[in-house]
Amino acid sequence: MTAGLLLASWLSLGVGVSNLRPHDLLSPTPEQWELLAVSRVPRLLAVLLAGAALSVAGLIMQRITQNRFVSPSTSGTVESAVLGILLATLLMASAPLVVKMLVAIVTSIAGTLVFLRLLEGIRHNDGIVVALVGIMYGGVISAVTTFVAYQLDLLQMLDVWTTGSFSGVLEGRYEPIFVVVLAGVVGYLFADRFTVVGMGADFATNLGVNYRVVLYTGLVVVSVMAAVVTVVVGALPFLGLVVPNVVSLLLGDNVRAVLPVTALAGAGFVLVCDVVGRLLRFPYEIPASTIAGVVGGVVFVLLILRAAGSPRNAGSTL
Repeated sequence: MTAGLLLASWLSLGVGVSNLRPHDLLSPTPEQWELLAVSRVPRLLAVLLAGAALSVAGLIMQRITQNRFVSPSTSGTVESAVLGILLATLLMASAPLVVKMLVAIVTSIAGTLVFLRLLEGIRHNDGIVVALVGIMYGGVISAVTTFVAYQLDLLQMLDVWTTGSFSGVLEGRYEPIFVVVLAGVVGYLFADRFTVVGMGADFATNLGVNYRVVLYTGLVVVSVMAAVVTVVVGALPFLGLVVPNVVSLLLGDNVRAVLPVTALAGAGFVLVCDVVGRLLRFPYEIPASTIAGVVGGVVFVLLILRAAGSPRNAGSTL
């Protein structure tokens, strides 16, 4: 799987308006090397990191909430991050990207925490119902964000954050996304604890695991990953929902065992979406989020139908 991803990544560097043949990548001219260094390599790194981060975030979120239909895009996490970016832009227009990213992380954590509180209040065992509540909750946040942006004539700017696209990724404009690597390391170190927490508060406490500390650690990891990706490249729908579910169906629910595979699968999925988006209307681009939304939406419906046919697969709420 790793070898296949590396090969696909290498070939993807040649896709674009300025054509680079495979053998050009082995011995590029100065002009070709500049193109690779300024545009193609940063774009590739952003694609791989964004795909891996959102997939891992979805995996962690599903484990700590004990629900397979919860993800950053179905819990208000991404929508809260977009709201934070808008607020940072309004209140600190000249602030650097890092400051906006920090504000987005804070609002993302707050929005996700509210969603967890909603789950505690619902106490509903149907995972589909929980997913619908999360989608409606995210829709309310999006409506508030859109209303504020409309009043201040910022709708065009809002589209940049809500539509995940890698066309604007260039050297010097994507580096904050490497923060997700640190968050991923923390997630891997806590992987076994996330698995235990996913079995319930009483079970985790009996095994000596501090349920609340691990729960909020997972919350922070998920929020950081979702917010950073949203700030740098925009929102990628269904990614954190579909990829972890498919991997878990094949390999099981142990977070430490499936986390690396989930990261590779998410990176590969977004890479394919990005390349397809560049080729369908060449030399124009279709945003990667559009391709991911179409494929992810179909898989999401299939997962719902599968859960409806076998209720025990839907999981339970927090």
